[in-house]
Amino acid sequence: MKFIKVKTYEELSHKAALLIAAQMTVKPNSVLGLATGSTPVGTYKELIKMNQAGDIDFSTVTSVNLDEYVGLDGTNDQSYRYFMNDNLFDHVNIRKDHTFVPNGCAEDLKAEGEAYDAMIKELGGIDLQLLGIGLDGHIGFNEPDEFFTGATHEVVLDESTIEANARFFEKKEDVPTTAITMGMMSIMQAKKVLLVANGAKKKEIVEKSFFGPITPKVPASILQLHPDVTVIYAEE
Repeated sequence: MKFIKVKTYEELSHKAALLIAAQMTVKPNSVLGLATGSTPVGTYKELIKMNQAGDIDFSTVTSVNLDEYVGLDGTNDQSYRYFMNDNLFDHVNIRKDHTFVPNGCAEDLKAEGEAYDAMIKELGGIDLQLLGIGLDGHIGFNEPDEFFTGATHEVVLDESTIEANARFFEKKEDVPTTAITMGMMSIMQAKKVLLVANGAKKKEIVEKSFFGPITPKVPASILQLHPDVTVIYAEE
């Protein structure tokens, strides 16, 4: 594991974007696992700048996102499909039909999860998976539990996750209480993992995840077993 500590969010975003750009340069048809949330936004802005300057090319890249709220379709401005279009896909030369987000409106979420995992396998797996981390240690929407869940699955969101995401909605009651999320199998089978965490409020959970015991009660702790993880933590 490489642990990079930086002072500012801007430095975190720049370093993370450089690592993703390097992956795209080495393998132009990379499969990128992407994340939503406030922390990756700066990284996406940096990637947009690089693409518009002609330094990187998304035209042969495929992306797979970690998760989606149950019940929100891609036209809802709080859905993660909308988030990805707005924060990255609409501003770079990626093919929209090469961008994948779990379908939170699927009638059969179990079948949707199985199809999503099969699709990732058919793509050859994820070359680089970008992750954020929740205050409870969740990655994707894999919440603290008694066991690690491997497959893409429906999950009931923890109260702390709902509270953290309430700032994106008009009121807390509007936050969906369930989501569909990539499980630990596809994340752990990614060839490289890049986790970004920002701010003093994340310090304790980052320490628990990477310097504490491996336990499903701190989902990100499983990454200690991954052979190629880079963590970028900004103190501000």
